[in-house]
Amino acid sequence: MADISSFPSSPKVSPKVSPKVSPKVSSQGSAESLPKIRIYTDGSCLRNPGAGGYGALLDYGDRRRELSGGYRLTTNNRMEILGAIVALRSLETASVVDLYTDSQYLVNTMTKGWAKRWQANNWQRNAKDKAENPDLWQELLELAKQHKITFHWVRGHSGHPENEYCDRLAVKAANGTNLLPDSGYKPKK
Repeated sequence: MADISSFPSSPKVSPKVSPKVSPKVSSQGSAESLPKIRIYTDGSCLRNPGAGGYGALLDYGDRRRELSGGYRLTTNNRMEILGAIVALRSLETASVVDLYTDSQYLVNTMTKGWAKRWQANNWQRNAKDKAENPDLWQELLELAKQHKITFHWVRGHSGHPENEYCDRLAVKAANGTNLLPDSGYKPKK
């Protein structure tokens, strides 16, 4: 892991660095030939709901890439999920991904099969309650079919250099100008 001082101080998006290959991961195929990438993500919301942002750091071994974006009105959970989506979307090839986040909501929903269950139940958590953020879960499930992803939870604000860096990216994005609308955000009634 690089020291946080070696990270760029301003958001710069480098070109996609993975070679193009078949976008699907075969369940019978070997992951050994796929690129290995570490992704760190975080989401932030100044008020919940309120202006929010995400930050992501992609580690390709000797190269790093950062991504961030901000939204006018959203939630912290949406930004946590969106950080993972944007990072995975940026990959041009099927990859073996270790994704690190401080969001237990994100990790548990993907690793415990909740999103798949909600999807199978027409985005219902149970007979009474709708699943929140179905638009984002749908996209994340589609991206998960393209990559071999292992989700890792890290404790937030505990000195993890990459998580702290992504947090700063997310907060800076949430405080930015020209914030985008989050068309998928639906206020609770």
